[in-house]
Amino acid sequence: MLETTTTPELRLDVLMRAVQDGDARAYALLLKEITPRLRQFVRRQRSSVRPEDLEDLLQDILLSLHSVRSTYNPELPFIPWLMAIARNRLVDGARKYRRSGMMEVQVDEYPVTFSSEETNIEAGDYRDPEALRQAVRQLPAGQRNAIELTKLRELSLREAAAASGMSIAALKVSVHRAMGSLRKTLKSLTKE
Repeated sequence: MLETTTTPELRLDVLMRAVQDGDARAYALLLKEITPRLRQFVRRQRSSVRPEDLEDLLQDILLSLHSVRSTYNPELPFIPWLMAIARNRLVDGARKYRRSGMMEVQVDEYPVTFSSEETNIEAGDYRDPEALRQAVRQLPAGQRNAIELTKLRELSLREAAAASGMSIAALKVSVHRAMGSLRKTLKSLTKE
């Protein structure tokens, strides 16, 4: 039956009808014959696409063909139906690429945190442990307790809140205020 078909397009029509009848051999032949044609189509439509992306697009088209093969009308030519699927998948791929591209931000140089000894240290050297102890002792009791639990004992906010009897929100406020006070105190100590 396939050998008597005169043109490649008619051969594909016959193969697709056989696929719809459940012929696995015809399906394998159909995929083998349309894959180079689809690859060429994708390459023409997306000339700047990387080879691995081209193969991904090709696989999307073949998967779509597989999932909608039962909708093919055997009274109509196969190639226009297949190309409509291919065009739709390329449009979907472009939308997906554009959406993901909109979420990405091009950065020439990434900021580095803690890259050197001086990072995050404002004028002065805060490495004097005795100065830090003095500054912590000067804090009000609630702030001192919040700093000891969260920064020195490294408890989570939930654990520190349970240990101190404070709410998490109140603990956060105490830590924030304590850090501000410590910065001021340490800054004034290093100026002396």
